[in-house]
Formats: sequence, structure tokens, C-alpha cells
Amino acid sequence: MKNILRSLVYFFLVAFSLQSCDDKDDVDKQTYSALQKLEINNFIWTGLNEVYLWQDDVPDLADNRFASQEDFDSFLKGYSKPEDLFEDLLNKPESKYPNGDAIDRFSWIVDDYTVLEQELNGITKNPGIDFRLSYIEKGSDNLVGYIRYIIPNSDASKKDIKRGDLFTKVNGTQLTVSNYEKLLLDSDSYTLNLAEFNSNGAIVSNGKSVALTKTILEENPILVNKVITSGSHKIGYLMYNGFYAEYDDELNQAFAQLKTGGVTDLVLDLRYNGGGSVRSATLLASMITGQFNGQVFSKRQYNTKQMTGLTSDELESLNERFTDKTNSEATLNSLNLNTVYIITTESTASASELVINGLKPYINVVQIGETTVGKNVGSFTVYDSETLTKIKVNPTHKYAMQPLVFKITNAQNFGDYTSGLTPTFAQEEYVSSYGILGNASEPLLNIAISKITGSTGKRIQTEKGQRLPYFTDSKAMRRFGREMFIESPKEF
Repeated sequence: MKNILRSLVYFFLVAFSLQSCDDKDDVDKQTYSALQKLEINNFIWTGLNEVYLWQDDVPDLADNRFASQEDFDSFLKGYSKPEDLFEDLLNKPESKYPNGDAIDRFSWIVDDYTVLEQELNGITKNPGIDFRLSYIEKGSDNLVGYIRYIIPNSDASKKDIKRGDLFTKVNGTQLTVSNYEKLLLDSDSYTLNLAEFNSNGAIVSNGKSVALTKTILEENPILVNKVITSGSHKIGYLMYNGFYAEYDDELNQAFAQLKTGGVTDLVLDLRYNGGGSVRSATLLASMITGQFNGQVFSKRQYNTKQMTGLTSDELESLNERFTDKTNSEATLNSLNLNTVYIITTESTASASELVINGLKPYINVVQIGETTVGKNVGSFTVYDSETLTKIKVNPTHKYAMQPLVFKITNAQNFGDYTSGLTPTFAQEEYVSSYGILGNASEPLLNIAISKITGSTGKRIQTEKGQRLPYFTDSKAMRRFGREMFIESPKEF
């Protein structure tokens, strides 16, 4: 087969420019005929055979797997649901290896690519709460949720609910590992039944409830941007919750405010940032620094089929380099820092980890908080067309895939962090002592400030109450929330 990367690079920019909420080639949700399912299944196999990162490791994706077209068609006809075929063609997916043995934890497929395109830009149907779900206690299937932050201009922002609030029931039904998706994802509105810690540290109902309604919501990832003065230090604090390319210019403006404020240090809060655009991550790293323009920030490695025979120019196009311009050619507001303090938790993933790993060869990265997710692989959207882009896409269905297609490393070729990036200064985040985001007394920010100023200050109590075992969070539940993707690779 023709090396699809050579075709992809000419079409990606146009493909993504055509993404729109009001796509003219929309097709209604439908029950597909046997012939249509065969066509969709053919797209899934062909796409994965060409670009899937682990194509070599999946016997059913081998180029010589089928002796004839009849054998191939018979194989595809064995799957009545395209989603089942997709799962069976992945390399040890998490759905089949849930106990830590999975290799592919992040590939996914959708039956409506319009929704996928919106999600990758932070547009979701959302009540406006970012939350985490934890086991109420070890060995129990019951879950407790707690609010991490409220999205501005959402339904939740108008209700009596805030960061640190706990909930154990939805519509009066106890949250469990088997019903949380149905209760929280399947309905356009629901009521959270709130809870609290009692004097013994147990979680009990407090009799309060909050009714929430989902709306189409575009989240600005810049939640907090401010300057904190501590002694001779002017400390910039930026809480950034998603690498959404549509907000790159706003991010640059946020750095302009920090620069105007005369910041001497920066605390970048990525504790709830599940990732997003590789390009946006490169821009953020370039804003933090500025003195490395043109040098390699990251390198991508595709499967054997895609990498074979690439010229030196083609290999160069797989590198992301520090830059001094935005995509709109505006000058970056760079801080020229030699040290950055980055807050992380076990929800920090993909493009967030890329920023940390990509900066380490160049400046001192002081990581504070918890070990990250460990996602060193990324994707692009694969459509049913000859080039696997949205150019001349098959109009008879709207299936698209977001499979893992590349591994990413830093300039020193390091990218082996599937167990997560370990903090320089470890500190778990406890809901019972959350604090206000951006407030100097908030536990994780307080540690960062103390490391910057060299003053221990007043110790913030962070160990009140029990540590609730992590189960999932609202971004991970939406799949795209732990994504790292490329939109427009450079032409070879």
C-alpha cells in the first residue's frame, strides 16, 4: 500500500478546516444494512492496517493475513458491530485487559465524527462540573464523586455547588462501578445527592441535592491566570485544563498578562489537564521559555510501515520545534524562564506530560503533586476516505476512529514513561482539604510557592481525612479527555 503518511501530510490542514458542527454531509442515526456494515468494517481494518501504532503486533492486521478477497470479506462479515471489530484489532485493549496488563489504553471509535471533532476542541454536552469518582472504601463497589472545579458560564455555575462538594447518589440511586456511566452520561439532566465527611471521617448524606442540566458547552481551558507577590518574587499562576487549539491565542494573551505583571517565576497547574493538541503543547512550552526557538521540542515515531523509507526531510517533518509565533503568526509572549513549577495529579495526561518531558532537556522542571497517567502515545482522526482524511469522505456513514498512531519522545529521545512522570516533590491531593484554586494557601500551590521563595511558611494541612482510591474522572469518562493528537503535520 502507498505510504499513507505521504498522503496525510497534504490533506490534514484542509481536513480539519472542514470540521464543523453543521456538517453538510451529516447522516441521521440509522441501522446499517449488512452491506453497509461490511463497508464500515472494511474501513476499520484498512485504516488500522495502515496507521495503527502496533500494526506489527496484531496478527489479524498483517498484510498477508488473508489468502483472498473472499477470506477477507468472510472475516469482516463475522462482526455485526463495527465497534467489536475495532476492539478485536487493538493490541491488548484496556476493555479486555482491565487489571493493568493493557497495552492500548486509549484508542477509540465513534459512529458520528461530528461529535468527535467537537470533543477534541473542548465542546461537550455538559452540566459544567469537572469531578472525580473514587471508591468509598477499599473493596467496595460503591463510589463517591467530588467536584474539582466548576466550568464558568455553565448550568452548574448558577447553582449551589462548588469545588470540594461530595455526592454519593444520582437521582437517589447510589453510584457504583456498574451504574455510574448510565447515571452520569446517559441523561441530559440529573440530580446530585450531596454528602459530607462526619466527625469520624465517614461519608454520609447531608440531605442536600442539586439539579443540573447539560448544555452545549465550550470550555475555556484557562481557568485561573494571576500574579501572586511573595517577598521579592512575582509568581505567575496559570491553571490550564485542556490543550484546545482554538484557545491558543487566548493562551498567548494570558502570557502577555503575566509578562506585563513582571513575573519572575511560573507555577503551571496541570493537575486536571488530560491533554489535547500537540501543537498547543509546543506553543505553551515556547511561551514558558523563548530562548530555544527552532530547537527540537518533541519527536514522533510511527509504525514500521509508515517509517520505512522516509527521507531525512520526511523524518524532520515528524519533529515539533520551539517557536516564536502562534498559528496566526502572532508573536509569542515568552517568559524566557530557566525553571518552571508544574502541578500534577493522577489525572494529568498526554499533552500535559509532553510539556513536562519536552521541557526537561532544556530547563529545570520542578514537578509537584502526584505521578501522572503515563500516556506517551498519540493519535489523529481517521476517516473513511482514500487518504483516511476528511477529504472526499464516504457519505454513507459517519464512523471515524481515533487510534493510537505514534509514540512521542523529547529531544533526547526519552519517552518511556508509561508508568507516569514522578513528581520532584510528592504530595497527594485530598478532597477534605482542597482549598481554593489560585489561593496561595491551597495545598499544592502553597508547596510550589515555598519552593520558589525558600520559605517553609505555615504548613498547610493536607492529610485530613482518608485517601479515597481513584476510580475515574469526568474527562477520562469522555474518552477525548486523555487525548494527544496532531491536527496538521508539516508537509514532507
